[in-house]
Amino acid sequence: MTNFKYLKITKTRKIRYLKHYQKDKPYIVFLHGFMSDLEGKKPKAFLDFAKKNKLGYLALEYSGHGKSSGKFIDGNISKWTKDTILMIRKIVKKNNIILIGSSMGAWISLNQFSFFQKQIIGFLGIGSAPEFLEGLMWKKFSKKMKYEIKKNGIINLNHGDYLYPITYQLIKDGRKNKVLKKKIFTNIIVTMVHGDKDNSVPVIYSRKVLKIFKKCKKKLVIIKNGDHSLSSTKNLKILKKELKLIIS
Repeated sequence: MTNFKYLKITKTRKIRYLKHYQKDKPYIVFLHGFMSDLEGKKPKAFLDFAKKNKLGYLALEYSGHGKSSGKFIDGNISKWTKDTILMIRKIVKKNNIILIGSSMGAWISLNQFSFFQKQIIGFLGIGSAPEFLEGLMWKKFSKKMKYEIKKNGIINLNHGDYLYPITYQLIKDGRKNKVLKKKIFTNIIVTMVHGDKDNSVPVIYSRKVLKIFKKCKKKLVIIKNGDHSLSSTKNLKILKKELKLIIS
């Protein structure tokens, strides 16, 4: 059984997280995707990896996700970024960080460079989706959909087996969190892993992330027949192998 913990932020706010404590060792910080949580295979696989390699570990559910408090429709990139900053300061403290960002988690990861650049020693992106709200949603909305979201403040999108409630405030907040024109000069290892059968986010998004980093050792790994989540046993093995190369 996975040992989840809760951090009480206020009387009404709490964040659920997973942690493995290691004194004076780098911490893997796993940031999940949009409307995801810590119940999937990736957070647990990386927790096991951290334990095996005597590394610290932190994975959190942003507010409105999983068992963390708050409503999903009240959240946005700015709020979820702040949740992450708060948790890193509370749990990781001054230790070095290896970021793992899955889908939207890669966007949240890129925001962390403004706060923890000196601590970040590696970054692994999985099906990275920075600025997806504009590029993969808003720009593809019909005039009717744009009218509906502006009028009602929300639109419900069907994608696969899921219903995504997309708010207008979320779209507008995404525009305040542009990262793709950033330039990051830190000298670290940055690896993007993307499935060539990803039906949610095109591989070009991982390429765009790599362009942000001007000095680092960077690599794009495209997984043949890989989907968006890359959670199969075979794909998790590839992700762990790439993570091992970052920390070694």
